[in-house]
Amino acid sequence: MMTDPIADMLTRIRNAVRVERPFVDIPASRVKRGLADVLKREGFIWDWKEEETEPVKTLRLELKYGPNGERVIQTIKRISKPGRRLYSRSKELKPVLGGLGIRIISTSKGVVSDREARRDKIGGEVLCEVS
Repeated sequence: MMTDPIADMLTRIRNAVRVERPFVDIPASRVKRGLADVLKREGFIWDWKEEETEPVKTLRLELKYGPNGERVIQTIKRISKPGRRLYSRSKELKPVLGGLGIRIISTSKGVVSDREARRDKIGGEVLCEVS
């Protein structure tokens, strides 16, 4: 049993980007689908799809690189951890790197980026930070 599946997902993405893999496979869950959807909407990955595998479904993320092979995802780190949850109101969410990065928030409306949370004036648990 894994204690922090979100941290595992972020580590898999970080490792795949570091060795310039075109895609990464991750065991699927609802929160991970939400994370992948936010990464796609914000332009950090090309696309994601869910594949039927045994014993669990798998998410395949197509990673994005620049025209000369530069990494789109420079850093990706976990903020709220199982031992220390971090919650934030919409007014407390400041832009990451002057708007070049994002924070991914788990809210009552689902998993959203900090831009969408500020726009909709909703807060929640800060899952991770991507830049």
